[in-house]
Amino acid sequence: QVQLVESGGGLVQAGGSLKLSCAASGSIFRINTMGWYRQVPGKQRGLVAAITSGGNTNYADSVKGRFTISRDNAKNTVYLQMDSLKPEDTAVYYCNGGITTCGSLFSREYWGQGTHVTVSS
Repeated sequence: QVQLVESGGGLVQAGGSLKLSCAASGSIFRINTMGWYRQVPGKQRGLVAAITSGGNTNYADSVKGRFTISRDNAKNTVYLQMDSLKPEDTAVYYCNGGITTCGSLFSREYWGQGTHVTVSS
């Protein structure tokens, strides 16, 4: 019913930049908070940044001042601009959205398939 499709991952040198995009599609009535999470092997998936439908943002301490989350509500798309990348930012990045589908009374979480980000030193 709903799909989140990420793009923009890849390989970059330390100090470089990448911009991730996540587009939601399907039978969408409303999208609430959207966010980016990341996961490395052997560790739990953790929040990187989140943005509410009204534009309020929240960041993990490790990315504050380097990453910027934004969204285009008309396109049902959330972005993550990642600057001053460090090797420790290497992970699989997942898009997450709290979405109410058409005909539903409740919101539920949806996840993208993940996109790899590798930062070389």
